[in-house]
Amino acid sequence: MQEPRLLENARDLRNASTPFEIILWNHLKGAQLDGHKFRRQYVIDHAIVDFFCPAKGLIVEVDGDTHDADKDAIRDKRHATMGFSTIRFTNAEVGKNLDGVLEALLARLDVLPNRWSKEEVPHPAASRHPSNGPFVLSGGQDCPIDPEGEGM
Repeated sequence: MQEPRLLENARDLRNASTPFEIILWNHLKGAQLDGHKFRRQYVIDHAIVDFFCPAKGLIVEVDGDTHDADKDAIRDKRHATMGFSTIRFTNAEVGKNLDGVLEALLARLDVLPNRWSKEEVPHPAASRHPSNGPFVLSGGQDCPIDPEGEGM
């Protein structure tokens, strides 16, 4: 029963977000950033990422002074093998240059391919039915999450 505990941790983290995560979230939530939808404190492979754009497979991390660059690099590599891209910002960047952070995010989102086309995305209610298999990405590989960011 480890997965429910991870999800409880994600809920706990949402309530304990850093001020810099809250600042960035206020500009990402509700598809405010050029229509891109993000999830906050999303669980990927036994890790909780700060923000995740499922349509592009982009992980966004806001790092404080205590982050371990070596551990972060290992985690980013593991996520890359799963087909995800990671972009990291420091607390200082979010606090002092939010416009630059948002521009960098948009630039990265613009170069990343869509993970599925509109025709491939079934209705969200249908995706939660247990008889449905995983989504198929544009490249033909299975997708472990649905477009609404729910686990399969």
